Amino acid sequence: MVTKPITASTAAFTSRVRHTRVKLCGLSTAQDVDYAVALGADAIGLVFYPPSPRCVSIERAAALARRVPAFVLIVGLFVNADDAMFKQVLDSVPLSMVQFHGDETPLRCATLTKSTNLRWLRALRVGPNTQPTDLVKSSFHYANATGLVLDTWVDSYGGGGKAFDWSLIPADIANQAILSGGLNTQNVADAIYSMHPYAVDVSSGIEVPGAKGVKDHVRMAAFIDTVRATDTAIEATGV
Repeated sequence: MVTKPITASTAAFTSRVRHTRVKLCGLSTAQDVDYAVALGADAIGLVFYPPSPRCVSIERAAALARRVPAFVLIVGLFVNADDAMFKQVLDSVPLSMVQFHGDETPLRCATLTKSTNLRWLRALRVGPNTQPTDLVKSSFHYANATGLVLDTWVDSYGGGGKAFDWSLIPADIANQAILSGGLNTQNVADAIYSMHPYAVDVSSGIEVPGAKGVKDHVRMAAFIDTVRATDTAIEATGV
């Protein structure tokens, strides 16, 4: 039997198969992490921002990280962390990637990650006065970031459960976009159809209503099922 070699054209066709990556953020229990892995989440997010109800201690984060198998990313979320805290976390928790979600400048992001060799994400908060050109400019400023997390501007640095106007995202950065901010099972399909983001990032949308930080396994499963079904529909229709 002769096996047909993979040519440039067949490889290009294979690469077009759609797979919107999913990050489930703000996980804080072993049960949540285990279930996220079982559902096929591409990444889990651990929050290291003390004011957040989703914040985990370094000790708990290290224990949770040990439950994560190969090929599932562990993303550490930081908000204006000082050098000491950042080092303490990275010395104890085997993070795959760092997410800067505060007011960190490009220099600050580069300085903190320089000695870690970790890739990093930059959150860009989209407010009512944000223009598409603002997002393009920010993408140039953070050109060394692996991806841009586009989140809704809220006083608490994310996790507010509010969506922003997705039409503000310019096509220039859509392939870098990790869409966040108010996503849930009811609107994530529309988000993927309209923006075709590289990934989606959800936290409050998979929680028990009125209980910030408490994940709902039914909502977790429904969210990922909806993302996968949407990908399948887009592949089938070419939309």
